[in-house]
Amino acid sequence: MSILGNIIWFIFGGIFAGLGWFFIGVLWCATIIGIPVGLQCFKFGRLSFFPFGKSITYGGGAGSLLLNILWLIFGGVEMALAHVTFGLTLCVTIIGIPFGLQHFKLAKLALLPFGAEIVED
Repeated sequence: MSILGNIIWFIFGGIFAGLGWFFIGVLWCATIIGIPVGLQCFKFGRLSFFPFGKSITYGGGAGSLLLNILWLIFGGVEMALAHVTFGLTLCVTIIGIPFGLQHFKLAKLALLPFGAEIVED
């Protein structure tokens, strides 16, 4: 079932979510200091293309906390708001609820990407 969900997700908006993460990653990689942040964005861009069948575990230490704070200031809030907006729009219909929930998962990730790991279900 996750394969079908991923195909539908990709066709009807997942490509835009993933490209958004990749665009932010390219902007971060334009500076030498931002390369670790950009690489993290690329990892989560791949998740945004096909999120069904995957979950996210959160952890990390002081370094993750510091990077998450910087991320919130320089781009995380905008990405989270975009995912929440799409999620709310999709949850209007019963058919869109699973897809809206994936956007909410990505919104939480957009707020706290460092220290998060992608786990296959």
